[in-house]
Parts: sequence; C-alpha cells; structure tokens
Amino acid sequence: MTVTHAAPERYTPTEFEAAVLALRPATAVFDCDGTLWSGDSGYGFMVWSIEAGLVSRSASDWIDSRYRLYLNDQVSETEMCGEMVQLYAGLQESELRRAAADYFRSHVETHIFPEMHALIEKLRSQGADIWAVSSTNNWVIEEGVRRFDIPPSHVLAAAVNVANGRITSDLMDIPSGDGKSIALRRVGVESPEVVFGNSIFDAAMLRMAKRAFPVNPTPALLEIAAEHGWGVFYPASVLTDSKQ
Repeated sequence: MTVTHAAPERYTPTEFEAAVLALRPATAVFDCDGTLWSGDSGYGFMVWSIEAGLVSRSASDWIDSRYRLYLNDQVSETEMCGEMVQLYAGLQESELRRAAADYFRSHVETHIFPEMHALIEKLRSQGADIWAVSSTNNWVIEEGVRRFDIPPSHVLAAAVNVANGRITSDLMDIPSGDGKSIALRRVGVESPEVVFGNSIFDAAMLRMAKRAFPVNPTPALLEIAAEHGWGVFYPASVLTDSKQ
C-alpha cells in the first residue's frame, strides 16, 4: 500500500528566519549548491575550466565520457564528484584557486540567496558554529563561502591531496549522500541543531539534525520532507524564476 503524506509546511521568509533563530542553535550546517546559491557550481566550474583551457584535451575527453555515463546512471554521484576533482591532477593548486575565484565572482556570486546570507549573519551573531558541506570541489566552495565568512577550516568539500603545491589524483574526501554525515561526524559534529540542504544527497545529514530545513528542495527531497514533516523554504529568486 502506498502511503501519501501531506505536503510539507512552506515557510514565508519571515517564518523561516524566525523558526531557525528561535532555536538558537549551537551548530548550523549548510549544503552549498542550491542551498546558499542557485545552480551547480561544481558542474559549472568544470565546464568553464575546460572552455578556459585549464585542462588538457585528453583530460577533457575523459571527463566528458564519464559525465555521459553518469547521466545514464552508469557512474554514481559519488564517483562523478570525485572524478570532477581528479580532473585537475598535475596542475598547480595556486592556479586552481585563482580560477575558482574568477569563476565564482563572474558566474555564481550574483546567484547567492540574500535570505541565506542574512540568516547566516544572524546565526553567527547568536554564536552559532557554522559549517559548509558540499560535494563540489573545495576550491570553489572555499571561495564561495568566504562571502558568508565561513573559514576553510569549517568547509567539508570534495578534495584531493596536494603535494608540493601540485594537485594529485589522491582523493581525500567526497562528501555526497551518506558521505556528508560521515564527514561531519569525522570532525566531531554528531548532532547539529539545524541542517540546511536542497537535494536527496543532503538527506542523510538532514536526518542528523535536531531540526532539518530543506531549502529550495528538489522533488525527491520534497517527498522526504513530507514524510518527516519538515517545513520547507523557497528563496524569492527561486520563486521568481519558476514563474518565468
């Protein structure tokens, strides 16, 4: 028998902020792509960096073939996220950090959700310990969350080892799906008061929270939110785009 759950409560901006701040959380955890800003900065950076000539033709052809397999469900989300970081093996990390800064400034910064930026500022003023968790590469995420005053020490993102300033293909972490909750526990974040995410790949860490807040949820996450009774929030720019 199929169980149908009522649609989750949908917060207004005022209700959303009030619900979060009323909890006075000691720890707040945020996904990034789709949660702090719209779009997929990991995929966007991959395409942009290939078009900019940062990677070789052979590396470009390899990741293109892998991404096609991913779209056909022949490569997992976790594998794909890892390979999108390994793509840059052999390059100087300083070069990638400059590229990430250029990319985020020119392609993502204007898509930051003002409501989420304001919320993080208010949580910080309450003394919350704020973490960013993402399956996108750490160069883009660390650059992006600087806008939220989140330091690299509080970023858990897809990463590879760097040796003598040069990027290797040795994967250190891929926080995707269950990997996000595993990464949080590894740094001692066992039961965060609030967690924010937008996709099914955030579900595991949302379930860790004392209070979960899906933001701009995908259809799959919306179903999970209905099942758990989680209220959801849509930033104004998302609602505006959906009407166009």
